[in-house]
Amino acid sequence: MPRIRPRKRQSINKLADHAGNEKSLNVSIQNSQRSTLVLGTRGSKLALCQSEWFRSKVQEVVPEVRVVLKKIQTSGDKIVDVPLAKIGGKGLFVKEIEDALLNGEIDFAVHSMKDVPAQLPEGLEILCIPQREDARDALISREGQSFQSLPFGANIGTASLRRQAQLLQARPDLKIAMLRGNLDTRLRKLKEGQFDAIVLAAAGLHRLGWSQTVTEYLPLILSLPAIGQGALGIEGRTNDTFVRSVLSELNHQATHTTVTAERAFMRRLEGGCQVPIAAHAVLSGEQLALDGLVASVDGKTIIRDRIEGTHQQAHSLGIQLAERLLTRGGDKILRDIYGSV
Repeated sequence: MPRIRPRKRQSINKLADHAGNEKSLNVSIQNSQRSTLVLGTRGSKLALCQSEWFRSKVQEVVPEVRVVLKKIQTSGDKIVDVPLAKIGGKGLFVKEIEDALLNGEIDFAVHSMKDVPAQLPEGLEILCIPQREDARDALISREGQSFQSLPFGANIGTASLRRQAQLLQARPDLKIAMLRGNLDTRLRKLKEGQFDAIVLAAAGLHRLGWSQTVTEYLPLILSLPAIGQGALGIEGRTNDTFVRSVLSELNHQATHTTVTAERAFMRRLEGGCQVPIAAHAVLSGEQLALDGLVASVDGKTIIRDRIEGTHQQAHSLGIQLAERLLTRGGDKILRDIYGSV
């Protein structure tokens, strides 16, 4: 399979794992060393909402430390009229923010986990993954129609090849059109009549208080979510022990486990915005179930499977599931797609 050559990155798996007493001790010992922390964020309404929410959580852990936001415009924010698959994919929403981390301009950053590439630059880690929001895709239709009741040949707006493939597999009659921009921009385009319906991540709508706009939550059997969808990833410098100790208090272990499985799946497939891949993990007690798929862009071929194991096997389960799909024809799909981009 042709290989993408990403920037040098390192795995998410190096999340902080401190015992409760040790974490509290580390925070208290180093509080005197830092009076202010700078949180880097994109400037969109959703990004600011997510960052403000997380800033308040950090203030609860270290109320004596001032946490300030620094808005950073990314390449993904500047280029809004071209599909992500044609201009570099997920990394466009994090590169400038990661540069600011490496340069010491900011101390940590809040990302939507689905925007974070499989590998991180050397010197950076995902230090915290808070509890996940709703991971599903949401359909918003102009006339209040459900997915199945949309008229023949309806025009659906989405920027995601993953969504495109799955929606076309269910309804080949649909016309899929590119839809980029912030959430409010996408909703405005729907209201203006540019689309019959659009598909967005439910989590962003919930966080902005826009749940009332949702016509239908798409079931996972119809639209398996993007890797990490609904989760936030807090990125920081590997050697910043103070930030690591603060953020470790806000890590949600169950979400960390499920996202680890999904991202292991993505990394084994070397997937990004260029290819329609999807995965979603569910943790029930100590048992982990992971669903994943690889699809052709036109939705005519979808290879999907599920794997189950224990929560300690999260990373290996992701790799095993990816290898299953590759041997069942996923490797050919990926070769065809990578050969055309």
